[in-house]
Amino acid sequence: MKIYTKFGDGGQTYLASGIKVSKTDPRVDLYGSCDELNSTLGLALSFAKDLRLESHFLEYLKSIQSFLFEIGSELAGYVPRDSKEGTVVHASDVESLEKEIDRLMEVLPEIKFFILPGGSSMASALHIARTICRRLERDLLVFIESGGEIHSDLRIYLNRLSDYLFAAARFVNHALGQEETIWKSRTK
Repeated sequence: MKIYTKFGDGGQTYLASGIKVSKTDPRVDLYGSCDELNSTLGLALSFAKDLRLESHFLEYLKSIQSFLFEIGSELAGYVPRDSKEGTVVHASDVESLEKEIDRLMEVLPEIKFFILPGGSSMASALHIARTICRRLERDLLVFIESGGEIHSDLRIYLNRLSDYLFAAARFVNHALGQEETIWKSRTK
């Protein structure tokens, strides 16, 4: 089976709903950013192969990666049939992220200063994923403000996911004994 169709050569693509759109359509940007986020999580997980990190943490990250594939489909215009809400995201998904954030934060030192993204390769990739998630959230809000319809639970999930990715990056550095770099102002 060939992976190319040549259809997109003219700058057009189809949304999951079957609607033909330009590749510059805001929905294409949304699901493209979701794919970028998903790929960056894959990169982060690839760094975990030789690390001794708890299996629950790694499985949770993998479950987020799978869920992002469903979210990307929804952003591409796919309407989930088994949901009365019209979204793959449920309030319980947000609650799950909050519980996992709280669990990770219990073992982390309190933050008294801003920290710079970095540390281990895996933590650095998680910080990049966090920034992509924030961009996706901003783009989602622009889409909504311009009249697009996105379920509020999906928006809330992405907001919480970026918080989780921050905690996850810190958790990885902590688990590996990697000190965080505290931001120091040049003017103070």
